[in-house]
Amino acid sequence: MGSPGEARPEEQRLGPVVRRRDQIQPGTTDQRLLDTEGDSQWVHTDPWRVMRIQSEFVEGFGALAELPSAISVFGSARTAPGTPGYDAAVRIGRALVDAGFAVITGGGPGAMEAANRGAREAGGISVGLGIELPFEQGLNPHVDIGVNFRYFFVRKTMFVKYAQGFVVMPGGFGTLDELFEALTLVQTGKVTRFPVVLFGSAYWSGLVDWLRGTVVAEGKASARDLLLFHVTDDVDEAVALVTKETGPPPPIPFEGYEA
Repeated sequence: MGSPGEARPEEQRLGPVVRRRDQIQPGTTDQRLLDTEGDSQWVHTDPWRVMRIQSEFVEGFGALAELPSAISVFGSARTAPGTPGYDAAVRIGRALVDAGFAVITGGGPGAMEAANRGAREAGGISVGLGIELPFEQGLNPHVDIGVNFRYFFVRKTMFVKYAQGFVVMPGGFGTLDELFEALTLVQTGKVTRFPVVLFGSAYWSGLVDWLRGTVVAEGKASARDLLLFHVTDDVDEAVALVTKETGPPPPIPFEGYEA
């Protein structure tokens, strides 16, 4: 406390925020809320972004909370229909549904569309988690439950939280990002019993050789980290590997959901 006679600094309390002296803002929070002629730049501020981020988590959790056991399938949006990679993703989507799993993808075209298509044609649940991009793609027509996100990190949380494993088809930077995100979470113990399967040995062999011959050889990772994933060219083996550590339990009631 200040000594008697000492002038208290000007102070303004805005919820949990305290502003003093030349940091005091004119008016009140209610006044700024109700002023229809105020500056609209506030919708681009970080506090407002926090609210949008929160709303994306709420919408994602709400849409997916009762999803049965699922496997996320990643792969390139540039995989063309009629190619071996597209056909393999269709077969993987079908096989995952036949094994009792829902299928989650990024909701876009290419390998994602193929996996969603296989899941839908097999009568399973086909989920697409889209992302806002400068080049708009939209959700492919084979998605039954779709959620579009603004923020990559919110979308990544949904991929991991609501899937019991990943099947990674050949893909580009986005696919690699999702792959290494999953491997890092498993390596650091943030998630447990989370199988990762790379489909297409010819495509992934260069990366695996580099991990073994450079990353592990130079001590940047341990040899056991190479056991965090499997590589295969066989659809049945891919499904067996990604589902072997988990079974499809019944849907979790929303009331029994734990964060």
